[in-house]
Amino acid sequence: MPPVAPLAQDSSPLGMFGYFNDHRDEVLNWLWYHTWLSAVPVVAGLLIALPLGWVARRYRWTYPPLVTAAGLLYTIPSIALFVAMPDILGTQILDPINVAVALTVYSVALLVRVVADGLGAVPDDVAQAATAMGLTRRQRLLKVELPLAVPVIAAGVRVAVVANVSLVAVAGTIGVPNLGQLFTTGFQLSVGSPYYPPITLGIVLCVLLALALDLLVVGGTWLATPWRRAVSGS
Repeated sequence: MPPVAPLAQDSSPLGMFGYFNDHRDEVLNWLWYHTWLSAVPVVAGLLIALPLGWVARRYRWTYPPLVTAAGLLYTIPSIALFVAMPDILGTQILDPINVAVALTVYSVALLVRVVADGLGAVPDDVAQAATAMGLTRRQRLLKVELPLAVPVIAAGVRVAVVANVSLVAVAGTIGVPNLGQLFTTGFQLSVGSPYYPPITLGIVLCVLLALALDLLVVGGTWLATPWRRAVSGS
């Protein structure tokens, strides 16, 4: 049975404040789920994309097929992937792990090209200088190429994080706990006349979450690239 809107509650967008006060625990629980479902898949996707991107950079003939395959993964409709995951993983239909794995796939699809292009943007003379200093190929990758590629990779991570915040909300339509359920609730309560509070609250919280995660990535990038601060401060 669909929920019933409180008769005394403001149904305008500004009614989101009253709606939040009345459903604080539930909304905060959805916000927590939405946060980790947005962030964890990006971290997992980056860990997978790093070796794939390195292969695409190291062996140039692999770049077109890897990047093309990754791009094709991103064309899979999210709702179809969410529904298919329980059969693939053997999980329950409402298990949040289904969304996490699906979004990891999308994160990999976005980040493989970014990692490859980031490593490819490292100047050849810098790589050659590192080799001349006696660094092995692995040391050169970890100590020179990856640090220099961080700004490019971080730009892709920012896109992936913001995209995930949006995609997670889609999972709310199938009942997975997250802020997307506020949109479903608002639709169910809009019988006869629109009921905006949960919808507006969901939009505001999604935007604020996306901004917070984006700032977190920016801050992490700043900490991971002290050499850029040294150059700009000189």
